[in-house]
Amino acid sequence: MKKLKFLLAPLALTLALPAAAQGPVGQTSIAANSTLLSITAQGKSTRTPDLAVFNAGVVTQGATASEALSANSTAMNRVIATLKKAGIADRDIQTSQISLNPIYSQPEYGPNGVPRQEPRITGYQAVNNVSIRSRNVAGFGKVLDALVASGANQVNGPSFQMAEPAAALDEARLDAMKDARARADLYARAAGLRVVRIVSISESGGFAPPQPVYARAMKAEMAAPPPPPIAVGEVEAEVSLSVQFELAP
Repeated sequence: MKKLKFLLAPLALTLALPAAAQGPVGQTSIAANSTLLSITAQGKSTRTPDLAVFNAGVVTQGATASEALSANSTAMNRVIATLKKAGIADRDIQTSQISLNPIYSQPEYGPNGVPRQEPRITGYQAVNNVSIRSRNVAGFGKVLDALVASGANQVNGPSFQMAEPAAALDEARLDAMKDARARADLYARAAGLRVVRIVSISESGGFAPPQPVYARAMKAEMAAPPPPPIAVGEVEAEVSLSVQFELAP
């Protein structure tokens, strides 16, 4: 059996083959005078994102752990209330981090570099962050502005996504399959052969959001800035197919 082998990606999903086309486990059975061609093709589909995912929260300090945590809870309740007022549903708000840590004094050193005293606890820092999905991408900047005004002093994101990527993924699958078949026909003609059938199809990949753009940390005590400009751009759905073709004279 002749065999032409091109780039073959790791397989994530393999379609079952008819019993007649299967050989021993891990092998593909084709006619003795046929050639097995393996091709990996990528398909892409772009969309304007309709979902912004980001994190927001509050960092507070206090002389005691209880004081820091109490102040944080009060501020965080305002932040969550602001999110709901801005139209963010309960299902789109999820706690992502809660922490309480001591704050230590800086050690004092003597002339010989030996610490005069060990660091001591001078207070406590409490952190509470939530992950938020904003389905009104056009109004995302106003949501950030309202958060800062209500006491949020940590904001990170956004990562723009598709709320329903299924249709875009199907377009990417069709694009990948079209490319795989076109290249199979090209290789077959170049080798003086013809494509008899598809032996197997394997898929990997999926929705590929861009790297998130991080907003700077914001301080609640500063005057509230105007809503930041938001550039939504496009996001991609990407699929990789590994397709095996049987070529024959």
